[in-house]
Amino acid sequence: MSNLLVTRFPNGVTNVGEDSPFADLAMPAPTQFHTYMEDFDYYTAGDWTVTETDAGATQALTDGDGGLLLITNTAADNDLVSLQKKGESFRFASNKKLFFEARLKVSDATQSDVVIGLQITDITPLDVTDGVFFIKADGAATVNLLVEKNNTATTTSSVATMANDTFIRLGFYYDGASAIEYSVDGVVTGTSVTTNLPDDEDMTVTIAIQNGEAVAKTMTVDYVFVAKER
Repeated sequence: MSNLLVTRFPNGVTNVGEDSPFADLAMPAPTQFHTYMEDFDYYTAGDWTVTETDAGATQALTDGDGGLLLITNTAADNDLVSLQKKGESFRFASNKKLFFEARLKVSDATQSDVVIGLQITDITPLDVTDGVFFIKADGAATVNLLVEKNNTATTTSSVATMANDTFIRLGFYYDGASAIEYSVDGVVTGTSVTTNLPDDEDMTVTIAIQNGEAVAKTMTVDYVFVAKER
């Protein structure tokens, strides 16, 4: 028996006007947004700019439902591992909406620094000059959102709290005008201004973890999603 709760559109559905070349395409036109979805069913190291304090750090797929990337640091205090997708392919632009979300966890929610979001390519993601990203500092489990241009940042403090070995979803939405909404576990919880929006630089997906003590820490990333209106 068919599922009566499913809404069915046998003639299709579209997101374009009648004058579009895709007007009769029986699904939303994929060209409306530039999208990047990394679900970590696969990991190719060559797709990423990897920065390691110690070459003993590792980045590899690990078992788990949904596809998972496990980043394992080396054991000295302040050892860093960062991954940045090669090719800066997203820019914050006026009248163009942009969406970001990632699901991740860390082994130690207090004694580690964490960064995830969009930044310029930089080997120091904890001290970058341009980006919109979440950052968790060593010594606290609270997460901040930074909107930063030319080394001047608007910081929204305590947007989320991480816990040891517990997944969290962190997201933001730029409305193309004057606000960036941020979300935790799929729920919008607040808004930041765009005073320091980095609108003159191309950005890339950035993931980083740094030890807060002389003990190796891990980060597990389930997925990263970015979509920007063309």
